Parts: sequence; structure tokens; C-alpha cells
Amino acid sequence: MGPGFLSLPTVAGRTHVLDRGLAPDVVAGVLESAGEHIDVWKFGWGIAYLDRGLDRKLRLLRAHHVTCCMGGTLLEVAWSQGKAEECLAWAERAGLDAVEVSRGVVEMALDDKRELIKKASQAFTVFAETGRKDAEAPLSAGQWQEEIAEDLAAGATWVITEGRESGTVGIYDGSGRPRLDIIDAAVSAAGLERVMFEAPRMAQQAWLINRFGPAVNLANIAPDDVLPLATLRLGLRADTVALSVK
Repeated sequence: MGPGFLSLPTVAGRTHVLDRGLAPDVVAGVLESAGEHIDVWKFGWGIAYLDRGLDRKLRLLRAHHVTCCMGGTLLEVAWSQGKAEECLAWAERAGLDAVEVSRGVVEMALDDKRELIKKASQAFTVFAETGRKDAEAPLSAGQWQEEIAEDLAAGATWVITEGRESGTVGIYDGSGRPRLDIIDAAVSAAGLERVMFEAPRMAQQAWLINRFGPAVNLANIAPDDVLPLATLRLGLRADTVALSVK
């Protein structure tokens, strides 16, 4: 990684990228320049359902050993229509490795979410998201702990903490500031190594790295922000330079 003359932190944290509908050629360019820093590629919302370049993008991602994940909103919509099994079968045929199971936009009981995780985990790595997308209906720290514990017991491999693309809900307040009680509840319930914090803003990424170290798992990263995030993890940016200055 790099020319090799600097002493830098060892980075083990995973980076989860949000695809908002990039063209295959653009994905190829991102992977060429920053593929070694990408662990998970999520096709946001219902992008995978509409993306004509999906097959080519999946081939590119697999060649770079990147986990390909279907967004949770698509599965929520399918579940609300009684089509969850059809959606999962399609995702398996398409060649997706993972699915996000969430209840951020539709009314779904915890028991129903647990059953959906059990079904999905038979064929996929499950990223279980906790938190609501509606800022007017936040969950308490206790509710976060309960839901995360149930998700993991049902077969989820990873916990995703809601932050949205805006970084203003879930583990953040309306101004984008971290909600420490919620973040600590998530870590307490799952362990830091199994939590992926949605952190679309640079200030949020820096805050989480400074609090938990460069190995923290960060999600909903824009493709253009992959290399800037790597510099944060390595202490090559003013916001985290204490990690590398001797």
C-alpha cells in the first residue's frame, strides 16, 4: 500500500460503498484506483432491480473480491407485497453475495424481520440494519440493543447502523452529530467488530475513526470518497493525523 516509506496504522476495518447507479465503466475505474480499499459494494435502494449494467458490474466486483450486496429498501418493498421469497430468489440468480435486511421504511414487526433474516441467511451473507429512516420516529438505545441482539440470533453476520445517505438520522441527530448513546448501544449489543456504521460525511468518518481507531467498519461511503477515507484511516489527513505522527 503506497511507496512504503512511512510507518502507518494497520488498517483492518471494512469499507462498505454505496452505489447510486454508476455506469459499469465508472465502477471499473473506481476499482482500478481504489479496489484494495473496498470490501462491500451495496446497490442502494432499488438500484439493482433497474440497473441494466448489473451483470457487468457484478463480474467486475467479483474479480476484485468485493462482496456484492442488495439494498434493504428493495427487500422491504418486496416483503410488503408478499414477494420477499421471489426477491431473494432473483438476487441469488443474479449473483449477489449478500442482502441487507431492514425495516427502515415499512412497518415490519421484529418477529417478521427475524424470519426474513432466517430465510435470507440460507443463501446470503446478511447485513441487518437497525434504525428508522424517519427522523420523527427514532428508536431508543434499549430498542437498538434489543433489535440488534435479535438480528444476530436470527442469523445476521453484520449489523448496519442507520444513518442514511444524508447522515441525519439513526445514529446521528438532525445536524449530523453522532448520538453517543445509540452508538454505544450498538457496540454493546454486537461488538465493535460486527458493526458497520453508516458514515456518509467526512466529519462522521473522522469522529468514528478517532473514537474507535482505524479498524472501525464504515458504511454508505460514496465511491469518490474511498481513497479520502483511506487517508483518514491511515492518519494522512489533518482530522486523524495523530494516528501517524510520531
